[in-house]
Amino acid sequence: MSTTATIVTVLTAAWVGFSGFSLLRKAAFVAEPLTQYGVPQAWWTPLGLAKTAGALGLLIGLAIPAIGIAAATGLILYFAGAIITVLRARSYKTVAFPVLYLAPVIAALILGYTA
Repeated sequence: MSTTATIVTVLTAAWVGFSGFSLLRKAAFVAEPLTQYGVPQAWWTPLGLAKTAGALGLLIGLAIPAIGIAAATGLILYFAGAIITVLRARSYKTVAFPVLYLAPVIAALILGYTA
């Protein structure tokens, strides 16, 4: 894995991990939009754990590529679902937020595990 791929993967894992931790802590900047989108509060902990597990999987993927690929794939599906949730809530002005998480995950997958 190249230095660029490693840096992108580590930064992406930190970014997604922070998001997962913020959701688990029910930070207002995460909880308020989820409420507006109609995401049941009972789902917040599993969603936060999924993000956190994905972030850890990206880091483990630096040593075991198959885990990194699985983690990136799971996170891509997660954030695609988040985009769909935001669009279904008709919150078009906030759709950029899940895209800001999706893009680096895709970049990490392409840089680190293809070629």
